[in-house]
Amino acid sequence: MSGRVMPCSPQEIASLFLFEELSPEQLGRLCAEGRVERFEPGPVYAEGDEATCFYVMIEGTVVLSRRVGADDVEVSRTSQRGVYAGAMQAYLGDRVPQTYNNSMRVTEPTRFFVLPAQSFADVMHEWFPMAAHLLEGLFFGSKNTQRAIGQRERLLALGSLSAGLTHELNNPAAAAVRATATLRERVGKMRHKLAVITQGPYSREALAELIEIQERTAERVAKAPVLTPMEAADREDELSDWLDDHGIAEGWRIAPTFVQGGLDVDWLEQVAATVAEDVLPGAVGWLNYTVETELLMDEIDDSTTRISHLVDAAKQYSQLDRASYRVVDVHELLDSTLLMLSGKIGRGVRVVKDYDRTLPDVPAYPAELNQVWTNLIDNAVFAIGSTGGGAGPGGDGTLTVRTAREGDRLLVEFRDTGPGIPADIRSRIFDPFFTTKPVGEGTGLGLDISWRIVVNKHHGSLQVESVPGDTRFQVLLPLTAPETEPAPESEPAPPSGAGPGTETTEEST
Repeated sequence: MSGRVMPCSPQEIASLFLFEELSPEQLGRLCAEGRVERFEPGPVYAEGDEATCFYVMIEGTVVLSRRVGADDVEVSRTSQRGVYAGAMQAYLGDRVPQTYNNSMRVTEPTRFFVLPAQSFADVMHEWFPMAAHLLEGLFFGSKNTQRAIGQRERLLALGSLSAGLTHELNNPAAAAVRATATLRERVGKMRHKLAVITQGPYSREALAELIEIQERTAERVAKAPVLTPMEAADREDELSDWLDDHGIAEGWRIAPTFVQGGLDVDWLEQVAATVAEDVLPGAVGWLNYTVETELLMDEIDDSTTRISHLVDAAKQYSQLDRASYRVVDVHELLDSTLLMLSGKIGRGVRVVKDYDRTLPDVPAYPAELNQVWTNLIDNAVFAIGSTGGGAGPGGDGTLTVRTAREGDRLLVEFRDTGPGIPADIRSRIFDPFFTTKPVGEGTGLGLDISWRIVVNKHHGSLQVESVPGDTRFQVLLPLTAPETEPAPESEPAPPSGAGPGTETTEEST
């Protein structure tokens, strides 16, 4: 938008703090190459447009705003003479995109001194060469530092995730190894027991009965009920007494295995009624090996399934073999991130998932959203850990992850019961390099990176609400892709056992 051009007075622009030290010749050059324009209430320039001019306000009121998703959020409003905006990086030339990084409008008739961007770049290099070099070094040095520390932040997060994943994989892997070794031993004993049985005075009918009982016992183990410790202890005492009464040696050792396999006194009575009395001890020993092998195979199955789930979660988290931009179910991303961070979250933190499963999939960069979830969950766990006066993870509290729909956007909220964010620093938490963590534990880039991913890349918003005991970071993502984004690739969703509606689950990690 252009205003009404007015005469430029060197004396008037010399009264602005930006130009008060310039010589009459320099002021004359500014007026010769620039101009004074009067704008009526309304827009002056828009964010993202080519930065063609440098604006210095002479009188009036200006409002600066930044685009957040589909909204323009006001970041500054002032009537102070001499404030400036526009092509402030023109002196950097083509090394940076020369576009306006905010939008400016005026709320009353306002006059600006307007200098073309090229003229601003020329006078900076001619009049202030040393300052121009220092500003260039500061700008690019800050960018390089931010990039380097950002890479370090990602490496630290990767190391933490790798350590947690290794720990999580080690438990089921070690369990599978132990169960396999024990299973090999039990199968060897079964072979020995089979040889003893075949050489004994057992008829073909008795052997057939043993095999039939073995099959029914294996089926019973697969359907074994889950007992409380008190119920299991009572049943072990009953089975141990029954085994002793029927002359079965070491009944106290066999009873716990039978209880775990779902066998009870009634079942043993059926076995005793089926086989001859002299065959009963051998039958019970044979059934003991059967139950043990079934339980060991169940343990191996559970362990390997756990490993498979962890590997799937790691692939989901890293988005291996996936399109970089596609339609995703945010609940899958949240679940994979929570699983990847389960080792770091700790046992004292109760994780509550309050998911609205009716929400549609959204177009997104899933790998980068996972980085946002990682940063916000990590901060929440750290905050919970600091409630007891210490720092870092390890405290007791609740982390609630909630999804919901807000108009035409999808909400993902991370709520923690930590001490909250003090009001005096709340406006700074998204600034680069600002951190409240101890030295060596935070770089101050986690929230800055998250803000850039959500706002700049996904055209959403990231905001925080905080009081002691209730801090909520809220990510709002558009439900539809903006026209400037590539068409997202849609992938078939894996089958899910979750029905429609809101799902709330609670996990202790």
